[in-house]
Amino acid sequence: MTEFGRFGDIAVDLGEDFVSVVEIRRAPNNFFDQSLISSLADAFEKLDAEPRCRAAVLASEGKHFCAGANFATEVSLGAVGKHLYDEAVRLFATHTPVVAAVQGAAIGGGLGLALWPDFRVAAPDARFSANFARLGFHHGFGLSVTLPRAVGRQRALELLYTGERIDGERAHAIGLVDRLAPLARVREEARAFAAEIAASGPLAIASIRETMRGQLAGEIRAATQRERSEQERLQHTSDFKEGVAAMAERRPPAFRGN
Repeated sequence: MTEFGRFGDIAVDLGEDFVSVVEIRRAPNNFFDQSLISSLADAFEKLDAEPRCRAAVLASEGKHFCAGANFATEVSLGAVGKHLYDEAVRLFATHTPVVAAVQGAAIGGGLGLALWPDFRVAAPDARFSANFARLGFHHGFGLSVTLPRAVGRQRALELLYTGERIDGERAHAIGLVDRLAPLARVREEARAFAAEIAASGPLAIASIRETMRGQLAGEIRAATQRERSEQERLQHTSDFKEGVAAMAERRPPAFRGN
């Protein structure tokens, strides 16, 4: 592997087989914020222009793929300047095919990030949850679009309404995960998957991907406008404060509907 560059907390290495590895380095939980998503978009925009890269693996160091936003600290989606979801739209507009290597948790916004790549390889004991409603909050990061695309509308509604946490095996059974691999081999299997893509004709892959995903960034832009407005509204409710407190105290929330 050849080091391609650092973009904030994102490291990028190029492989000799046209497969790059993009690693999030915020171990152990890899919490995201506007800065991290901006750095990811910067990295993938640069890879889009790199002829030595035809596919990429998105991986994370540490225990978890991405545990979402860190509600233990003040959460900022980017009130000044670009918003987190503006950066998410940039990320969805990039062109390089991506396989995510998922270990540990992909929770909340971390699930949204895991659903940006074209494919997902996960360990059987990985954990996935759209836990927003359990926080008294609206989902975000374009999950209104990406979750139904992966698992179907009814299953997406079930996951969003209940905040159910499912493991890698269950995620694979419902289509949220494309391939399973033992924890020690998740990244290796994701890289092999990406190499299969990179071995195909690059012009053909680009053309097929544009047909299948070319409209996705526009759909994400429209969806996140609604998601953002509802998140900003609900963030000021008592239920949201209770949801965050209950999560921190590891107890069931007692919502009052206000």
